[in-house]
Amino acid sequence: MATVLVVDDDAGIRESAAMALEKVGLKTLQAGDVTSALQLLRAHRVDVVLSDIYMPGETGLTLLQAIAERRDPPRVILMTARGTIETTALAQRIGAFDYLAKPFDLGELIARVRAALGGHVADEVEIETGPASRIVGSHPSMIAMYKAIARVASLNVPVVILGESGSGKELVAQSIHDLGDRVSGPFIAINCGAIPDTLLENELFGSTRGAFTDSRQDRRGALSQADGGTLFLDEIGDISPAFQVKLLRFLQDGIVTPLGAEKSHRVDVRLIAATHRDIKRLVADGRFREDLYYRLAGYEIAVPPLRERASDIPLLADHFRRRIAAEMKRESIPGPSQAVLDVLAAHRWPGNVRELEQVIRRTIIDSRALVDPVAAASALRDIAPSAETQTAAVSAPAEEELISLDEAEKRHIVAVLRATGGNQTQAAFILGIERKTLARKIKRLDISTEPQ
Repeated sequence: MATVLVVDDDAGIRESAAMALEKVGLKTLQAGDVTSALQLLRAHRVDVVLSDIYMPGETGLTLLQAIAERRDPPRVILMTARGTIETTALAQRIGAFDYLAKPFDLGELIARVRAALGGHVADEVEIETGPASRIVGSHPSMIAMYKAIARVASLNVPVVILGESGSGKELVAQSIHDLGDRVSGPFIAINCGAIPDTLLENELFGSTRGAFTDSRQDRRGALSQADGGTLFLDEIGDISPAFQVKLLRFLQDGIVTPLGAEKSHRVDVRLIAATHRDIKRLVADGRFREDLYYRLAGYEIAVPPLRERASDIPLLADHFRRRIAAEMKRESIPGPSQAVLDVLAAHRWPGNVRELEQVIRRTIIDSRALVDPVAAASALRDIAPSAETQTAAVSAPAEEELISLDEAEKRHIVAVLRATGGNQTQAAFILGIERKTLARKIKRLDISTEPQ
């Protein structure tokens, strides 16, 4: 059995990576710093080292240098949330096998480790991905959120997720569930804002036959359905003061009494709540019980709005392109052009990621691709006609000049690099190629990597 040493000062990320690797049949060791990693390397045979670069004390580059000087050294994959061209180049010169940008999809991580091992990973074991497979983005605010998810996922505490509508709060809740100890249990989601208060108690606690008019059979509530798993209550800030009391009572004793029932039963449920409202302001104004807030908010996670992480738009646009292509059963839909990305970047995105997905879908349906800025502007106007966006100046593209395949490829790569701020890892992802392949193309096509 191959052994992977995972080195990261963030215990949440370290344990999430180790858990994913163990699920595909690998043995793992963990270290929180370079000194501990070197001690483990002296005591154990290690086949691959997966190490963060920036850690307190000595860095992952120091560890890489020490490993490179060993006899028959293990292959090293370096990972970082704030990598630069300079650190990438230095890592390659020292002898890193690969370089992985955080946040990473756990499936991608396993593929990189498989490559480092020469394919010796149990292919028959299903790979389960973590939050990065659901949530796309590498802006610093997103990296902070990923770390918060990994940090709290294994802890049996309630969580409140704060964020605007459409920002992805339910995806965060699902990711916490998937990375926690309750992953084998159910994940039940209820939108409290969409259910009248008179029906919310029945929805959560259930009811017996005859408990009210038209109640012809017993009904299990969401709390009972989620027993052993997670219950996600979206828009918790919208529940009435009367129902706040009932929810508080459940949080205090874990007892469920269905409407009309004489007997109660206990359930074991992890509660995750979310709201787009300023819940602390609601508490201060007396519209949300302070004791309920403290029961719910064992930990808080903030989901950044899309307008505050606009650098993620190219990645998100390509992510939705791939998903929509699969939905439409189309093998290939061209990636977003720079002109389209410029239109998207000018928008304020009041509907956040959900709005972006709808714009991408509408653009693809109308133009069969993501290269026409006029179609993108039209989709924005149709979906958010009152939103401020700089689409008026968009005009139909001029007739294309005839150029060679190499020149077309060069222009496309330059456009993607410009859209990703020169981040070659993100650019390679959008282009659908390996980062090393992109590096070779940059050299062959004489593409400048200097900031534009």
